[in-house]
Amino acid sequence: MAILEQPVAPASLPPAAPPTHLRRCTFRRISAVELRRSLPLYEVACLFPDYRQPLPLGDLETARPICESCTAQGVFRPDSD
Repeated sequence: MAILEQPVAPASLPPAAPPTHLRRCTFRRISAVELRRSLPLYEVACLFPDYRQPLPLGDLETARPICESCTAQGVFRPDSD
């Protein structure tokens, strides 16, 4: 009896979890820098503590864990919780 070999479908990856809500910060500056494939690319900078010297954090995905780990008091807007 001959066994017919059928291609095995690749294991599908579970869908990526949607990103969590990024809390609204009074010191975060987000600016669009260019368009790629008709999607804007954003650059994030932190202006804490004095608004004078921005600290570049990269794009939104790179900045997200940095912003989420921020423990500075009073930087998050009260309407974001």
